[in-house]
Amino acid sequence: MPKHLIIGNGIAGVSAAEAIRALDPEGGITFIAREELLPYSRPMISNVLAGSADFSQLPIRGPDFYQDLGAEVVTGQEAVTLDLEDRTVTTSSGAQKDFDTLLIASGADPRKLKAKGAGAKGVFYLRSADDVRGILRALPGTTHALVLGGGLVGFKAAYGLLSRGVPVTMLIASGYPLSLQVDAEAGAMIQAELVKHGLSVEVGVEVTALETDTAGRVSRAQLSDGGALDCQLVVVGKGVWPSLGFIDPDQITVDAGVLVDDHMMTSRQGVYAAGDVAEHFDLARGTRWVNAIWPVAVEMGRIAGMNMAGRKVAYRGGLSRNVIRIFDLDVLTAGLVNPPEGEGYQVMARRNERLGIYRKLVFKDDHLMGATLVGQVEQGGVLMNAVSGRMPISGDKERLLEPGFNYAYLQPETAQAA
Repeated sequence: MPKHLIIGNGIAGVSAAEAIRALDPEGGITFIAREELLPYSRPMISNVLAGSADFSQLPIRGPDFYQDLGAEVVTGQEAVTLDLEDRTVTTSSGAQKDFDTLLIASGADPRKLKAKGAGAKGVFYLRSADDVRGILRALPGTTHALVLGGGLVGFKAAYGLLSRGVPVTMLIASGYPLSLQVDAEAGAMIQAELVKHGLSVEVGVEVTALETDTAGRVSRAQLSDGGALDCQLVVVGKGVWPSLGFIDPDQITVDAGVLVDDHMMTSRQGVYAAGDVAEHFDLARGTRWVNAIWPVAVEMGRIAGMNMAGRKVAYRGGLSRNVIRIFDLDVLTAGLVNPPEGEGYQVMARRNERLGIYRKLVFKDDHLMGATLVGQVEQGGVLMNAVSGRMPISGDKERLLEPGFNYAYLQPETAQAA
């Protein structure tokens, strides 16, 4: 019987294991999991921080998941060494697990704060359930918190802390929030919404050093503009990096992430990768990319599992997309929203002040390559499908910016019926 080894028990690893078991009822399945927890919803940890969900609501599978799957699990350990000749993985405890097929689904790690004093007590990241537990334990005695970074993690951290009654200042190195997902116009709308709900936002500034009190807890932040802010808690949300520390790039090809083919296999036969650690093709960008989002991890994991079990199934590529509610403002982004200049892209945008909405669409050769919706995002799913499906769109594209336009008419069958 084949032995299937999976590094990571996040949604990519879980999806792969379930796909394997559906096709291979007898093969061995072993997980190596960093956390001593059941598989859980990582996106939901911000709800726990905000108090709108409890830790008990995080698991995505029941307590008998491993038993029902007929799988072995090694928890609280990390993979530290891969021996691809002997087909073994050594864990942080020194244990060795052998395999016939291997899935690298180790996820991603938060980018560390590069500032003096970054290791002080009271400095946290928001990546795991344990991170949330640490932040909640640090709330007593916190009169002011800093959130570093204006991306999705930063928003979720700031919202959670504000929901707990903690005054928060968000420091953003770029000129506006969500700079990797939206343009300056949408960023200004988002920033106004944040400020309206009591969040202090400072752009174009970073932390250069953190000072501590006598107990070693953060007490003050020195800023790149020469200013300083008192704080007793800092949450760093500056993005993530694929978790590659145990991979020898001389044995497995890596770039930003582990390079995989259309079957999720790496440069080594029988070794696969999926989820936030894997680099494949981005449908909008037309190049390799790491799309570290939940839906992509689910699909990658499922396809990797089927291929590990012997069924050849191809993955056509991923699409970066996000939907987030920022207090009372909904924001949807999909595909390439800030295209490079001079490469033939057509960018169309319109803001409706009365309705408080903004539309931005990016085209190339009559194909929709990216979309940004701020407010009234209900039809955004159609735009996502248009981007991922490379749907040709001709005629008067300006009509797509109208608030009342029904995007369903972009779909050929709907347009024909009409």
